[in-house]
Amino acid sequence: MDFEEQKASLLSQEVSETEVHAICLRKGLTKGEVVAEAKKQLRLAGPLVCVNVLTYCLQVISVMFVGHLGELALAGASMATSFASVTGFSLLIGMGSALETFCGQSYGAKQYHMLGIHLQRATLVLLLVSIPLAFIWANAGQILVFLGQDPEISAEAGSYARFMIPSIFAYAITQCHTRFLQTQNNVVPMMVCTGITTLLHLFICWVLVFKSGLGNRGAALANAISYWINALSLVLYVRISPSCKKTWTGFSWEAFHGIPKFLTLSIPSAVMLSLEIWSFEMMVLLSGLLPNPQLETSVLSISLNTCSMVYMIPLGISGVISARVSNELGAGRPRVARLAICIALSMVVTEGFLAAAVMILGRRVWGYCYSREEKVVKYVGDMLLLISVSHFFDGIQSVLSGTIRGSGRQKVGAFVNLAAYYIMGIPTAILLAFFYHVGGKGLWTGIIVALFVQALFLAVLIMCTDWDKEVKKASERVHNTKAASEALS
Repeated sequence: MDFEEQKASLLSQEVSETEVHAICLRKGLTKGEVVAEAKKQLRLAGPLVCVNVLTYCLQVISVMFVGHLGELALAGASMATSFASVTGFSLLIGMGSALETFCGQSYGAKQYHMLGIHLQRATLVLLLVSIPLAFIWANAGQILVFLGQDPEISAEAGSYARFMIPSIFAYAITQCHTRFLQTQNNVVPMMVCTGITTLLHLFICWVLVFKSGLGNRGAALANAISYWINALSLVLYVRISPSCKKTWTGFSWEAFHGIPKFLTLSIPSAVMLSLEIWSFEMMVLLSGLLPNPQLETSVLSISLNTCSMVYMIPLGISGVISARVSNELGAGRPRVARLAICIALSMVVTEGFLAAAVMILGRRVWGYCYSREEKVVKYVGDMLLLISVSHFFDGIQSVLSGTIRGSGRQKVGAFVNLAAYYIMGIPTAILLAFFYHVGGKGLWTGIIVALFVQALFLAVLIMCTDWDKEVKKASERVHNTKAASEALS
């Protein structure tokens, strides 16, 4: 089957004939416009999903190598990885996502040279933010002990985190460059760079973990090396590629201006994402307070790992819709932006049903990938029923969140996430798990409640949106930024 046939096959799976006609009737669009938009999104979604999966695999591969060194080394690496995600990576991902608004709308408005300015400004800010985060990682062991974690495991985690410190600066650079390319719909180079990095990471891990004598610290150092390989390959591509000739015009002092304006979006972006990620990690921590904490924590960790892995697909679609909405708002085409949202929702709902079906059908065997103990396998199977439901709502909210980022309304998104997770979700989880004694299933039910409320609030917000007003806001954002840069240059 050639590429065109594969694409047509995917299209038929993701957006059915009935859905196409329904969208056309609702929006007064031609079938050709709907199909063209769906094809455009599929071309972008495939590489972005691959990038997300491969990036996720870097940490997983490292932990898998460490797993062969013993239980203590594995526990330390797992704890350090979670600590790094909560205190570093999630913040950088959130702050970097502000470029989805700035770069995306500038690209849509054909202010191509501004993309390079936004890239430099974001890179500068994220690198500066990485400095205090590096100090936190350097003291991870003491912080974990203070939080009541096992001293021996905390010491291992602290050692692992210290060797990961160089990776945070590379991660900051990577986040900025991926958003820069993503908003130009230039996603294949990202997939190639990440794919090469992941292949090299296997070899680097093998050498540093088993041959160098560094043990689990070798895995952390391998992470840092691989992240820098990925970051430098993207930097090199942007500097020399003809496809970036219009958007990268060299270094400019303009990047040092407009930092407060960038922070007005990047900080809410970081809060919006971090509130969501922290709530999932909190479920694992709360599971340690349940009766039989070893079983509950193991199963919740497996559940979180499974949920994160499957989420890479809607996360890719979220990146697509963010780019499409920001591009079309910047170009002054609200009608196409609305169409893009409908197509993305159709795709992610279809994917949600398919993924849920696979998880439900495979629930009796999936646990064997992690454990041979029957009680763990059975518990994981029960949890997969809940995970399939949470994934469905997670996919919907990911597209709606991408729409919010593309239109530059991260502040509202942060308040929605605060209400959904910390006013509704987590209290529900605690009530079910500890007062009604539902255990880990109660904790994950709280996550489902949070995802449902989040999707509902975002859906109402987007349905009530005046898209013509959003076009005006995008135009003001693009031209005010340009005018300010020109005035200060």
